[in-house]
Amino acid sequence: SKSDIDLWIATTDANVTIIGDPINALDTRVVYCNRRTQNVCGGDCTVYNGNAKCLWAHTTQCIWASTNVGFCDRDNCGGSCNQFNSCGSRLDGNFCYTPGTASILVPFT
Repeated sequence: SKSDIDLWIATTDANVTIIGDPINALDTRVVYCNRRTQNVCGGDCTVYNGNAKCLWAHTTQCIWASTNVGFCDRDNCGGSCNQFNSCGSRLDGNFCYTPGTASILVPFT
């Protein structure tokens, strides 16, 4: 839930950058980070809050999203893409292991 990720943001040792719109309950929130250690996602993380956007996300190793998003191995949300909801490798905190991610497709919500 979004409250779970708010707690994660407040308590993580990761370097967090927040981008996008001011927090709105209807928007999609996506967290993407550049490090994974065993089942933990962290390192340098970006938090996006908003709608309908293709995010540049090179070096991403793991993501969390409040709605289903796509993650792709090419720029501009192209190439081979998968969905957060069908994650093959779940990590702690409901993060998904997403090596090779170059961009993230955020839907309109």
